[in-house]
Amino acid sequence: AVHPREPQILKELRDTTIATDTRSPIALDPHSGQLLGVLLKMINPKRTIEIGVYTGYSLLATALSTPPDAKITAIDPKAEWYEIGLPFIKRAGVEHKIDFIHSPALPVLDYLLLQEKEGSFDFAFVDADKHNYGNYHDRLMKLVKVGGVIIYDNVLWGGTVANPDGDINLPADKKMITMMAIEFNRRIADDERVEICVAPVGDGLTICRRVS
Repeated sequence: AVHPREPQILKELRDTTIATDTRSPIALDPHSGQLLGVLLKMINPKRTIEIGVYTGYSLLATALSTPPDAKITAIDPKAEWYEIGLPFIKRAGVEHKIDFIHSPALPVLDYLLLQEKEGSFDFAFVDADKHNYGNYHDRLMKLVKVGGVIIYDNVLWGGTVANPDGDINLPADKKMITMMAIEFNRRIADDERVEICVAPVGDGLTICRRVS
């Protein structure tokens, strides 16, 4: 009732993630997953890229919402988490869409640029290490075509970014991530190459449409 029309296979993956890892709130939430799915069906992308896979909730949502011949480049340095979601991906019949790359993302993105893949992706989803969001953005603004869409997760970081100075009562490590998120949000707001919309869904999604 709380998450209407969440595909059963996604619910099962979400439940398994919660049972497996007490940190499961870092996975994409169902509300964000539904928004992601609707946007993907509107965009109808053939080539997408995902930075940060975890157990694959957003990856599976993407695979279920893209055309049968779509290809998804999915990058994560921890293959053991992807292996948790892989049985659900196989059961959903969408494994053929996914090229999982077991690696940190930046070397892969740089390799794609060296292979002259600029403008070859229609869509990107980023839910990975927050201190590299700016570096990912630099590369994705080349890899994603003009008119393509990039979505960044966790841009509200539990609401802590509402304090512009980051002067909040948090442990040092979490406060550092808050400051990184604030800086990234400011940078995106000033980037005239994209149209943006911050959706206050889940932990916050910034939706960027590349315009130049």
